[in-house]
Amino acid sequence: MISKKQKIAPIRLNKKIDYKDINSLTLFVTEQGKILPRRATGVTVQQQRKLAKAIKRARILSLFPFVASNSI
Repeated sequence: MISKKQKIAPIRLNKKIDYKDINSLTLFVTEQGKILPRRATGVTVQQQRKLAKAIKRARILSLFPFVASNSI
């Protein structure tokens, strides 16, 4: 029998997702600044919506960059 690999939840269900917590938001953004899809991160639908909203709020308030810095 093939056993399914259990996903480890990156965010606990009772943990608050906050736009001011930049360290935790960087886990869900690529190097180019794109928000990772939920199939790649393993979060629930509700958590993905809250993450996207928190990342967008942090970008508007200049806490989080819109795009990665170009190091040439």
